[in-house]
Amino acid sequence: MREFRFALKNTIPIFFTYLFLGIGFGVLMSEGGYGILLSVASAVFIYAGSAQYIMVPMMVSGASLLSVAVMTFFINARHIFYGIGFVEKYRRMGWRCPYMIHALTDETFSLLGSIRYDPGLDEDRAAFLISMLDQSYWIFGCFVGACAGRFLSFDLRGADFSATAFFLVVVVNQWRQQRSKLPFVIAAGCALVFFLVLGKEYFLIPTLTGCLVLLLLLRRPIEGKEAAVGA
Repeated sequence: MREFRFALKNTIPIFFTYLFLGIGFGVLMSEGGYGILLSVASAVFIYAGSAQYIMVPMMVSGASLLSVAVMTFFINARHIFYGIGFVEKYRRMGWRCPYMIHALTDETFSLLGSIRYDPGLDEDRAAFLISMLDQSYWIFGCFVGACAGRFLSFDLRGADFSATAFFLVVVVNQWRQQRSKLPFVIAAGCALVFFLVLGKEYFLIPTLTGCLVLLLLLRRPIEGKEAAVGA
């Protein structure tokens, strides 16, 4: 129960983010002519917010499943890069590992990467409950939106900014907690360079690749500074 209370307390910000975004997706699905069951099923089995939002107009326009799958891959390719940091952690979690991989979203990654566990907690169990709660919030939001879309008409423009706001809070929190600021400088530098060179449509994957390569090359200096400051 301690792990559940800990997970619930730390996922409250994600609850509000996923509730509003999930409602928006559910409404979009309803407006596209898809039922409640399909909205909930996509939240359970796809569970990729931005990809789910994009797949609706593609399906409505008659795009093939292959086109939807390829688009989903490119949208979520960033998971390959930041998921590397959790490989060892998830591997030791045994039967929970497949679900943890499935449930690794941007927000869950940000939370698991910055959270500080209370003494005496089962960290693997707490991380599993955090991932499960986050997905349950998304499922609930999609369900509410799908139901509301069948009976109500309302404007959700701007609701997606809740995800941006959450990321800003996480970044500020990590900036305060991490002793070495070099990873932040690398990330900001790569993003700026590739954005200016490639534009907003194509800069994401090169930025993530550049960050990964530079962080691997500078891993020892970064870890050395962390250890030196903490000594």
